[in-house]
Parts: sequence; C-alpha cells; structure tokens
Amino acid sequence: MKHISYRTGNPALNSKAFASQSNSRRGAEMLEVMTIKGTVDKTAMGLFLLVFSAYYTFSPEMTYFIPIGIFGGLIVAIITIFKKEWSPITVPIYAILEGLALGSISYIFNTTYEGIVVQAIGLTIAILASLLLAYRSGIIKATENFKLGVFAAIGGIFLLYLASFIMSFFGASISVLDPTNSSLMSIGISLFIVVIASLSLVIDFDFIEEGAEKGAPKYMEWYGAFGLLVTLIWLYLEILKLLAKIRNR
Repeated sequence: MKHISYRTGNPALNSKAFASQSNSRRGAEMLEVMTIKGTVDKTAMGLFLLVFSAYYTFSPEMTYFIPIGIFGGLIVAIITIFKKEWSPITVPIYAILEGLALGSISYIFNTTYEGIVVQAIGLTIAILASLLLAYRSGIIKATENFKLGVFAAIGGIFLLYLASFIMSFFGASISVLDPTNSSLMSIGISLFIVVIASLSLVIDFDFIEEGAEKGAPKYMEWYGAFGLLVTLIWLYLEILKLLAKIRNR
C-alpha cells in the first residue's frame, strides 16, 4: 500500500479520519464510496459558496460580519471534525461563514493596498495548481517524513499564533506577525508560513487519494473538501499579510 500510515498538520484531516468511516461490502453489492472526482466537485461547490458570500461582504458597511464569520466558522468546523457524517450540511455552512469574514477582511486590506486582493487570489490559485501538478506527477511525494516535518512546522506556527492571541489581552503583540511590520525578519516569517501552508496542500491531496483508495463513505468527499478549504483560506490570508508587508517596504 502506498499509504502506510498517515499524519497531517491539518486539524481537519488526521490519521483517525478513516478509522470509523469504512464501508461494508456484501457480495457484489457496494455502497457509494468517496472518489477523487466527487471531492473535486464538492470543493468547487464550497469555493463557489465562499466566494459568493465574500463578494456580498466586500463593502465598508459589512465589516461587522468578521467576528460572526470567524467564530461561527470555528464552531461549525469543530462540529464537522467530530461529526464527519454531517459534512454535506456543515461544510457548505462553513464555506458561507468563512466567506462572510474573508470578504470584509479582504476589503480592509484592499482599501489600504489597492489591488492586493486580486494578487493574493491569483497567487493562491497558482500555488494550488502548481502543487497539484507536482503531486500528481510525483515531483513532490507525501512521505511519512514529509508529513511529520510539515506537522511539526504547523505546530510551531500554531503556538506562535496562540502566544500572540494571549498577549493581545494584555495590550501586547508579536510584532513580526503584524501586517504593517515590513522588516526582513517579519517578511521572512510570513514567507515561511506561506510555504508551510502551501505544502499542507500536498498532504490534503494525499488524504483525499487515500480516502478514495480505501473506499471511504460518500460523505467523506465533503470532508475532504472541508480540509482543502481550511488550508486554502489559511494560505490566502497569509499571502495577504505577506504582500502587505512587501508593499510597506
């Protein structure tokens, strides 16, 4: 088997995701199973809902949707992770909520840095396409060491985010995470985070392929799409921050 054991830094996609999701087969009769094409279709639907809701809140009057989208999306994401069979319902809701937040966030960035949103979207799409091509062609392989390295890096980034969040309650912050900080160190850290977020896509691709190979239930297509959405949203936001820092120089 190509996939001996599975590790990922994406909290939505981990080694236990398929443990209780296997299908039973009786004779020649088989239940509907997860496919790569089906997951691609579900991802496209999720992205459409996300972009549609983001377009709706791309306005100065809609900034109040930011906390609604962020915290609402977080709650729905947690539900999705623990109730994978609800994915066909929760994932579209998650995409809409995250879109509400991203639209307003994008508007704020675009007001300060004109055209930055188009650049960030373009780079996100380019990274997605190039890494998918690299993965399918075998240039990049999701080996166990690769997954472990990405997971360790994501763990470190998460701790950095967590420290910054806690410090915000005391009126402090980690300056290198500030989009207005244009120092070389700050840009370097943002670039590193973008690279790790990009490499996470490879692990997501591997997860989806593994699900299709193992004959996971049909609803896992939505769960695979959810994992990709989580990574793409993270990647897009980090690219926005990186471009803002570069513009500030």
